[in-house]
Amino acid sequence: MWQIIKYYRSLRYLKTPIRTEKKENFLWLKLPKLEKFLYNIDFYIKKESLNSKFQDKHSKKVLIQRGVMEEAIASSQLEGASTSRRIAKQFLEEGRNPKDESEQMILNNYIAMQSIEEEYQKQDLSLDLLLELHNIITKDTLTFEGELPRLRKDQDEVYVTDKGSGIIYHAAPNISFVKEELKKLINFANDKEDLYFMHPVIKAIMLHFWVAYLHPFTDGNGRMARLLFYWYLLRKKYWIFTYLPISKVIKKSPVQYTMAYVYSEQDDHDLTYFIDYHIKKIEQALNDLEIFLAKEHDKELVLNKISKSKYDLGERQIRLLQFLNENSGERTSIIRYMNVFQVTNKTAIRDLKILLDYGFLERKRQGKTFYYYITDKFQELF
Repeated sequence: MWQIIKYYRSLRYLKTPIRTEKKENFLWLKLPKLEKFLYNIDFYIKKESLNSKFQDKHSKKVLIQRGVMEEAIASSQLEGASTSRRIAKQFLEEGRNPKDESEQMILNNYIAMQSIEEEYQKQDLSLDLLLELHNIITKDTLTFEGELPRLRKDQDEVYVTDKGSGIIYHAAPNISFVKEELKKLINFANDKEDLYFMHPVIKAIMLHFWVAYLHPFTDGNGRMARLLFYWYLLRKKYWIFTYLPISKVIKKSPVQYTMAYVYSEQDDHDLTYFIDYHIKKIEQALNDLEIFLAKEHDKELVLNKISKSKYDLGERQIRLLQFLNENSGERTSIIRYMNVFQVTNKTAIRDLKILLDYGFLERKRQGKTFYYYITDKFQELF
């Protein structure tokens, strides 16, 4: 039965520019559900109701930071960072220096994601840009000095293996082949050598796979592949992906993620496996965003009525109280408040003082820093 299906598919396969060392091109198939998915993505970013949610500059900054931060943390965790999500968010928002290699990985990835969102999406892809991004994501995490920025060498044997059994899933191609293919990848990313029209989301997924398949670096290839996915979509004005931490969804099914690579490489170079997996993760991330926005809207309706009319609290102060109430043991500081809400030191001090005076927060000193914790009085807002 499978052979019949594969024969039927072989009549409809589309060639990709991604090649193996044997000069065999990866192929892919437009599954029946694909057109609907791509239509929904294009329709989604044009929805007036959605766009109105992101018109407020302050809310937009907070949501971008949520997406960028969650992606940076999850992408690093996929590569072995052991820091928990809560600790990672806390240290990023408080602006403290990383304590270990895991935190350094997360910080590096966060800086890289911010750089793509703010600057790199405006630039054409080049080898220099790839090396620059690699330099950012591997800063202070590589074993040997002078390790970056550079492509790997022939003597750098790089394998992707199963952690439990040690089975080798993928051996990185010869570096001379990689250098040759990177030129094609760069042209493809800059829309210079398309075999036919491809939807931007499909191209971004292919770039994700291509970088990981070539494994051009000794470390950080997975993070680089996911960064390039975001770079391309933001460059093509698919702004909604700024708010979609895809890696957070992928992290829930890491084995499926690995096997999507494996099946694509080993089953007659059928990239449909990887594309289909990635589409499912995008759909899940979109659904998570919708749920998040709906919950935020409901919370605001409840809180705003009393907090604004009785206490005259602002949006930032309400969001802070919500966060502290929902995350037991969490805290904020002046620096963290500034980083999260993108405000000045003066504004942060004023906002927190008002909450202190009303009794919604209490302040405790730890070392040289004052931290603010929520009090039971928060329940009065309901």
